Amino acid sequence: MPGEQFKASPGTRDVLPPESRRWQALRAAFADLAGRSGYELVETPLFEDAGVFSRVGEGTDIVRKEMYVFEDKGGRTLALRPEGTAAVCRAFVQHRPQTPWKVWYVAQNFRYERAQAGRYRQHTQLGIEALGTEDPDVDVEVLWFGATYLREIGLRRVLLVLNSIGDAQCRPAYLDLLRAYLHERADRLCDEHRPRIDENPLRVLDCKRAACREATADAPRTVDHLCEPCQQHFQRVLEGLHALNVDYAIDHRLVRGLDYYTRTTFEFQATALETANSTVLAGGRYNGLVESLGGPPTPGIGFGSGIERVLLACDAEEAFPTPDRGVDVFVVDLVGGGAARDLTASLRERGIGADRAFEARSMKAQMKAADRSGARFAAIVGEDEDAAGAVTVRPLREEGEQELVPREKLVDHVKGLL
Repeated sequence: MPGEQFKASPGTRDVLPPESRRWQALRAAFADLAGRSGYELVETPLFEDAGVFSRVGEGTDIVRKEMYVFEDKGGRTLALRPEGTAAVCRAFVQHRPQTPWKVWYVAQNFRYERAQAGRYRQHTQLGIEALGTEDPDVDVEVLWFGATYLREIGLRRVLLVLNSIGDAQCRPAYLDLLRAYLHERADRLCDEHRPRIDENPLRVLDCKRAACREATADAPRTVDHLCEPCQQHFQRVLEGLHALNVDYAIDHRLVRGLDYYTRTTFEFQATALETANSTVLAGGRYNGLVESLGGPPTPGIGFGSGIERVLLACDAEEAFPTPDRGVDVFVVDLVGGGAARDLTASLRERGIGADRAFEARSMKAQMKAADRSGARFAAIVGEDEDAAGAVTVRPLREEGEQELVPREKLVDHVKGLL
């Protein structure tokens, strides 16, 4: 009886070649900019103590409805990582690196939510975090990084929106004002947010439903109720964006969905995506998160950017195409396979991408495989070449004559052609 055929779990997907080459290239582009900007790679576990992630806010959907929580064999309550920042901050608290600590990550995150375009229950985020300084110029650097990354991969139809939501000094008074405003209009709010006014009033501003947006059209604005330090911080951020020619728009509804944010919050929205979920990169400042995880008071700022959503935006703009395979030479062996075995190893060891066919296939079948590989050249070893200790090098992608090359000189010859 045949075995059961399994498929990827709902809300997840396989990333196969050639699409995976595009993912690899995107990660490489991000890593390159991170290295140029002084950020180093950090890796955190896929799962943590569930308490690490509950610090993002007990009233948020991530904690209330979306986390994958389980008990391990030791009786510990763990959660799969739903977002990157809290895990990085836990690592900071545990290891106490020197500040400012500037790191980047590529992380698999897990949220139990309805799968949709560019958003899956398992999704991959690229992100940066800068911990240990309140200097608003760090906010500018992070925003510049986001704008530069998206521009370098070819996106042009991107809008940066930002806001300041204050801090522990000025936000409580603003929240009291907002709650009073919302209670007066509670009958006009959507069913989800009407009972949550006292618990999390900022989330009402972020609601995309028409009822909430109409009811809050003239809601008090956070930027009108900032304390003096927050006002000065925000002004310095705007000045820095002007100086670096980073375009932006202030969005008074932008509060983000996690409770740990303070002061600067931002999103980069891909206007080429005809969807309400057009955000391709988002984050903000979180000056109290490290302390809530047991560390010393440590300011921080960062962002996350979902690979799936970014590539959708690239598709909409016909940007960042899938790169060619990294194969320069395809060895066609008609004399038993030993030549292909040895020549591919020699080419690879010298830094030249090389591939071959297997199972003693025919000349026609091997040339078809060579064409599919994307290689620029075929290195053919037939009976005549084998007897002469030579290789026929044939161009596959460009004009030119094939050449008979001594076998020991193949590597140097190919390097010259490349």
